[in-house]
Amino acid sequence: MRLRALLAAAVLTVSTAPAAWAVAHGSDVPPGQYGFVAKLAMTKIPRPDGSTYSSFCTGALVAPDWVLTTGHCFHDAHRDRVSGKTPYPTTVTLGLTDEATESGIARKATEVLQAKENDVALVRLDSPVTTVTPLTVTRAAPKVGQQLTLAGWGSLTSSDPKPATRLQEGTVAVAKVDPTTLGVRGAAPEITTSACTYDSGAPYFSGNELVAVEATGPDCPHAGIETTSRADVIADWTATHTA
Repeated sequence: MRLRALLAAAVLTVSTAPAAWAVAHGSDVPPGQYGFVAKLAMTKIPRPDGSTYSSFCTGALVAPDWVLTTGHCFHDAHRDRVSGKTPYPTTVTLGLTDEATESGIARKATEVLQAKENDVALVRLDSPVTTVTPLTVTRAAPKVGQQLTLAGWGSLTSSDPKPATRLQEGTVAVAKVDPTTLGVRGAAPEITTSACTYDSGAPYFSGNELVAVEATGPDCPHAGIETTSRADVIADWTATHTA
């Protein structure tokens, strides 16, 4: 099990060469779809020895000036999650499916709020995004067998992680419901469709409702259970801070 967005990048410098992969064994998202999916690019992330590195996460717009992502995407040099002023420069891009042909909507992250209930954080943007419809954070408890869409900017494989340049999607089924997390398995286009490196924070949604957020899982691609953070248990917390 790994904290995908950051553990791999802690020992590897992110390549700037073009890459054309994302959710492992997923499929291309058509242009104009899922504009609420955010690509988070972080630089100058600190290590204990004083050096820094760059990394990526995925997230979802849940209010015009707030993105929901995984809490561990924002941490100090000792990997302890942090709240307050964004700990390192972070660019958030929305309304984008293909970096080769689109520019998307770019904002800077200014503040991070960590949830107590699970590994989730809210990220404030420096100005609202008014041309993209946010996801609604569901208040309904998920059920085993429920199918969800995953969309993210992750890598094709854990063995050679590279940030995506093309947004990917896949379908998963809820396999296990715990008090604050969900276990999900790949359903389509393959049973090995799964989140991967840099998908941390990626939304699992049904229609316009956010049901869960990517947390961690086995090396990808895989047919095992992926651990996600339930959105319904932080719905009140999210509403309080984004109102």
